[in-house]
Amino acid sequence: MGEIVRRCFMVDLVDEPDSIARYREWHKPGGPPQAVSDAIRADGVTDLQIWMIGDRMVMIMEQDIALAPDGATKRAQDAANPDVQAWDALMRTFQRPLPFAPNVTWAEMERIYALDEQP
Repeated sequence: MGEIVRRCFMVDLVDEPDSIARYREWHKPGGPPQAVSDAIRADGVTDLQIWMIGDRMVMIMEQDIALAPDGATKRAQDAANPDVQAWDALMRTFQRPLPFAPNVTWAEMERIYALDEQP
C-alpha cells in the first residue's frame, strides 16, 4: 500500500425535504450500484464517508495515491463506465453546486489546520 491521503469535498443539496429524503435513501447500504462502488475502490479509495447537516454535505475520502489515476485517466474511465455516468447524472438532480463553485458538483476543500502540526 502506498501513501494514504485524506481529501474532503463539499456540495449542497436541493433544499426540499422529499428530495433530501430520496438522496439519503440512495445512499443507504446497497443503494449505490455495485459498479459505482467498484469504480470508487478501483481509484484507490480505501474509505469514503458522506456527512450531512440540513442541505449541506461533506465527503471525507481516504485514498491510496499509488493506486489513484490521474485526473485525465479518471475522467476517461468514468466517461467509459455507463453505470458511473448514470449514477452521476441521477445524483446531480439532487445536488446544488456551492455559490462560489458554480460548475463543480463536489468542490474539494483545502485543509488549513492539523492538530498534529501544532506545537
